[in-house]
Amino acid sequence: MGFDTRLLNGISVLAGVVETGSFARAAEVLGMTPSGVSRAVARLEARVSVRLFDRTPRSVTLTEEGRRFYEQVVPLLGSMEEAATELAGSSAAVSGRLRISVDPWFARMTLAQQLPRFIQQYPGLAVEMMVSNHREEMMTGTDVAIRFGPAEDSSLVARKLLDTRVLTCASPAYVRKHGMPEAPHDLLQHEAVLFRDPQTGRPFPWEFTRKGKVARVEVRGHLVTDDPSVAIAACVAGQGIFQSLELGLNGWLKSGKLVQLLPEWAEERFPLHAYYHSRQHPPAKIRAFLNFLAEIAAAVTH
Repeated sequence: MGFDTRLLNGISVLAGVVETGSFARAAEVLGMTPSGVSRAVARLEARVSVRLFDRTPRSVTLTEEGRRFYEQVVPLLGSMEEAATELAGSSAAVSGRLRISVDPWFARMTLAQQLPRFIQQYPGLAVEMMVSNHREEMMTGTDVAIRFGPAEDSSLVARKLLDTRVLTCASPAYVRKHGMPEAPHDLLQHEAVLFRDPQTGRPFPWEFTRKGKVARVEVRGHLVTDDPSVAIAACVAGQGIFQSLELGLNGWLKSGKLVQLLPEWAEERFPLHAYYHSRQHPPAKIRAFLNFLAEIAAAVTH
């Protein structure tokens, strides 16, 4: 397929529609008319012989083929922007808009408190943060995504930031009323606060690790949530026992609002990764943010 400037223009319009969520808003940002945006997208779809968007009167969403195409071409646009910046003599400038998608627990317990320092360091940079623990399309319109769990097997670059332990905890009032479990299987007689896996829609299984031995327990509970902050609040209120990441939990443990259960069975560790689009030379804003994340990770794990 020969290259022409209309293809590049169509890709820029595609990115504008995805980032703004509609043809009308993309037209405002790009200085075009809505009909001009529609024609540019139609020409691009004809050029690549694929329907890129599903259109309804109320929404515009990428098709599966459109999502794959977008994820492939957006890094190229970013690289061209970086090249243009370098040619202008500003290769070291960290500026523009940085779009990040962050796991709720890490966002609330760690990153939000540190972001002012990063923004003060780079006053020419605006940060747009979305909070989500979902992995599907986590890089759509995003520069960097941060998620707990094993690394995704995909075209994305995954940089491991840290490992954190999984702790089992309860409120002192719950322990006084129901007793202290002495072994993992004692939890079969207890009430659990369950956390829903966003990938499967089912509660995460509970595992306990001690000297390489793994014990799996089918705990039960009346409360299931996909928000760790809600689970912690319910646990503090005495609803039941909860398994939480150690990262960010120290405040409740030190204050005595929560107590750790089965500490000898707390060897399981859970990783945190930062993801970004694969490219040889990431933009300066992404490099700066990844370095900032590495500093945070080093501080909270030592």
